[in-house]
Amino acid sequence: MTARPLWWDGIAPAHRRALTDDTTVDVCIVGAGFTGLWSAYYLLRTDPSLSVLVVDAEHAGFGASGRNGGWVSALYPTPPQRLAAAHGDAAARAQYAALRDSVTEVGRVVEAEGIDCAFHHGGTVVAARSRAQLARARDEVAHAQQWGLHTQFLERGPALEKLRAAGTLGATYNPHCARVQPRRLVDGIAAAVERLGGRIAEQTSVTSIEPGVARTAAGPVIHAGSIIRATEAWAAHLPGSTRAVAPVYSLIVATEPLTAAQWEQIGLADAETFSEHRHVIVYGQRTADDRLVFGGRGAPYHFRSGIRPEFDEDPKVFEALRSSLRQMFPVLDGVRFTHAWGGALGIPRDWQPSVGYDPATGLGWSGGYVGDGVALSNLAGRTVAELVTGRRTEIADLPWVQHHSRGWEPEPLRWLGINAGLQVASWADHEERLTHRPARLGRLLSFLTGH
Repeated sequence: MTARPLWWDGIAPAHRRALTDDTTVDVCIVGAGFTGLWSAYYLLRTDPSLSVLVVDAEHAGFGASGRNGGWVSALYPTPPQRLAAAHGDAAARAQYAALRDSVTEVGRVVEAEGIDCAFHHGGTVVAARSRAQLARARDEVAHAQQWGLHTQFLERGPALEKLRAAGTLGATYNPHCARVQPRRLVDGIAAAVERLGGRIAEQTSVTSIEPGVARTAAGPVIHAGSIIRATEAWAAHLPGSTRAVAPVYSLIVATEPLTAAQWEQIGLADAETFSEHRHVIVYGQRTADDRLVFGGRGAPYHFRSGIRPEFDEDPKVFEALRSSLRQMFPVLDGVRFTHAWGGALGIPRDWQPSVGYDPATGLGWSGGYVGDGVALSNLAGRTVAELVTGRRTEIADLPWVQHHSRGWEPEPLRWLGINAGLQVASWADHEERLTHRPARLGRLLSFLTGH
């Protein structure tokens, strides 16, 4: 079994050059993941005269963008009622509508740019496998109807037609989600940026950002009228944003390609993405080559926002993911798992993603996606382009624009609080498995996460 992400198999590195000399550009974007690349793409589409430089400490798609579960979804970590309380009902609905549009927009760009990334718009199905989960599923649908989120409740029969997970009592289904091979999507956007005249420098670590200047570890200085921080979890390692997000790891396993007979017992005939109404977040997809990919949280937060290669692996979490998958689909008993990997995602203190730009300083940012960033980063890129160029549409006035989350607590409070929340989620699921009733700890978890 390899710890290298499945998505990287068969992909030759681009070997883009590192920045070796001081340079001056109109826009410098720090981070060559989805946010940075979408921002560059839409900036150049909006104003082809701009000089745009994207820099990354590793390579395009090295972080969460090239490691995630491949959901291009309209999910948003902040519930609509929280957005409405601060911005009004219409603004909350507009935020979610913009995300639904973003799923379609990603598909449009994939087709227009000829990106071979297995994009398939099949929706997402979330199984309810206990009475407690069933109650949460029905409650979610009631709230979704209130906010026009298009989530449907499926009784047991229709649910099993989509996903044949053992013990399924019902499910929710939302059409606004697509499956994708994320690393190929990253590489496709990067190639499109370069075709449009943008420049990408890899192996170029930025150590500080200030108005007009980004300094690198190797010495070259970047002068730019606008500098956009698109570093997601790695924002925690930049001066001035060390408490902006907490890097939390999500881990993933993948099976060998499955047979048609095995897929008949699993479902996902339309390549729907899938999950379960548990407290610990899990997510899965059927890949284009018929593997089952399954990921979830559960790995600990590391002291002082640690991000290290060795944190990409956690044998205990990997085994829990494999065990959960076999419980959901007994047909997987004896099936070989070929890949297991992980990566860090960024969580802001209030679980509210944000995008913003200050024309007075030329500094902008986007991130804090809490794992829902594949489609959200597309919306971020379009928004950055509007804020920088001044060619605004309605998306520049959405609730997440110019939002500022308060910083995380200093250590060791941050370490204690985040890991306590992760543990409470696990305990809540365990309680429900034992009692078959909604967990009392679920209320504590809702308080900790603001959901």
